[in-house]
Amino acid sequence: MAFVAKRIFLTKGVGKHRERLSSFELALRNAGIAACNIVRVSSIFPPNCRLISRSEGLKHIRPGQVAFTVISENSTREPHRLIAASIGLALPADKSMYGYLSEHHSFGETEEVAG
Repeated sequence: MAFVAKRIFLTKGVGKHRERLSSFELALRNAGIAACNIVRVSSIFPPNCRLISRSEGLKHIRPGQVAFTVISENSTREPHRLIAASIGLALPADKSMYGYLSEHHSFGETEEVAG
């Protein structure tokens, strides 16, 4: 059986806590996907897949659901350290072809520079 997404949505979250795992959990909550079992996947946007809004995507989420995700994350324990994490999306002109999602994480970049 092939698992190929028909719909994808983008979301983001920020979590602040002195423990890294707790800050990650808070970021998942902020992104609206904390109730999912997260499985990280590589960065292919499937052919014939629809990019839907975050609000529409969250309506399809059920507690305990396995969610295949491309995640970019960053963390620091240094006070006032500027960090960034973002995802780039390259969609093909021909929707029957696949596209790419690209993770980016950096230190010292603003939100505008990081994307």
